[in-house]
Amino acid sequence: MKDLAGKIAFVTGAASGIGLGIATALAQAGVKVMLCDIEETALASAVEGLKRTNADVASVRADVSIKAEVQAAAEETRARYGNVHILINNAGVGGLGPYGAWSDAGWNWTLGVNLMAVVWGIEIFAPMIENQGGGHIVSTASIAGLISSSSVPYNVSKYGVVALSEGLRNELGPRGIGVSVLCPGFIRTNIMNSRRNLPERFAGVTEAPPLDDARQDRMKHLAERISRGIDPLYVGELVREGIENDWPYIFTDTEFEPLIDGRFAAIKQGFDRVRGRQPRH
Repeated sequence: MKDLAGKIAFVTGAASGIGLGIATALAQAGVKVMLCDIEETALASAVEGLKRTNADVASVRADVSIKAEVQAAAEETRARYGNVHILINNAGVGGLGPYGAWSDAGWNWTLGVNLMAVVWGIEIFAPMIENQGGGHIVSTASIAGLISSSSVPYNVSKYGVVALSEGLRNELGPRGIGVSVLCPGFIRTNIMNSRRNLPERFAGVTEAPPLDDARQDRMKHLAERISRGIDPLYVGELVREGIENDWPYIFTDTEFEPLIDGRFAAIKQGFDRVRGRQPRH
């Protein structure tokens, strides 16, 4: 999609962080953007700020972990702008901790927002994009969707987004729809404070056991890294370029490249161990 001016986009998690960075970059390129978020006050502020730049933007409130609300947001978007050309599945939450800190509510919340909302977004919006003659889908995973150092549901959900995006790129390409997966590193967002928007039906998430000293230290270090992370506006610029040039993967930096190299080296070793072996029976 080389010429984005006049196109229509739908962006989830758009009230702040990466979502707002992407919405801003698209609006600056002349795209009409529907911003979607669960946080109404921040959403209103984001739209007000973009409108001051003469951007053609609007907003719709939705909890993307509920399919019916995604559908309703799609219908409101179509009523306002028509069928979309660009879908940005960006809404995400940090979820809960690793083994020993799991709960059903935590898994349902994390997978609902981070993975199922992506599935539903594609299911609902991809036909609209086809009706427009094609377009592009970007889904936000994480560098943690390619390397996982623990069993946190967040990593599991992001691996799912990567797998979904890789598969859909092959399936939707012939239909004129490009598919990219965004795998950011440390970005200045509110991801560490995801529970501010925790729906009441997931209240059990707060019942996780207290963190031990080692995990408290890790969480503190993570929060510090995020607070000094990359500007979401820069991420938005990368995503816009990724859409224009149909990048399959959109990275924000090279910090974790050695770890990804290490992961694939370990996978290769697994093949090497069975290379040339013959079944015993």
